[in-house]
Amino acid sequence: MTSLFETLPVFGKGPTWEEISPGLAGRTLRRTVTEADLVGFIGVTGMTEAIFIDADYPGKAIPGRLVPAALTQCLIEGLLFQSVIQGVGLALLECNLKALAPVRVGDSIWATLDILEVKPTSKNNRAVVTSIVTVYNQREEAVLTYTVKRMVAGKS
Repeated sequence: MTSLFETLPVFGKGPTWEEISPGLAGRTLRRTVTEADLVGFIGVTGMTEAIFIDADYPGKAIPGRLVPAALTQCLIEGLLFQSVIQGVGLALLECNLKALAPVRVGDSIWATLDILEVKPTSKNNRAVVTSIVTVYNQREEAVLTYTVKRMVAGKS
């Protein structure tokens, strides 16, 4: 007997590799970067660079409460995990990141996701999906971009 859990569709599950193709594009929701995000991230990672932990660091070349580019990427990955990666992402294989502009506490970030390539593998119904993620702030200024290759599951 099939259970109710097994028969109902799953909300929030990302598309399988068969359901995406090069040229497909979309965007994430927006999220505001908080002081708690910054403090938690530098505490966990040990990125205790003075520009991140001292709001009044003498001689700081860029004004504001800056956050590491790695934090910006992680927050966007979290938004992607809640939508297009959930339930189908098998592995992050490669990531090439380029920081374009500073992100500060209080900025609201979001991203576009553009599928560049879908290459099925020879076994286990999966594919390598290459995409480019471009991160923007609330003023729609590009602040970070990265090309990422992921192993994505197929239909069961």
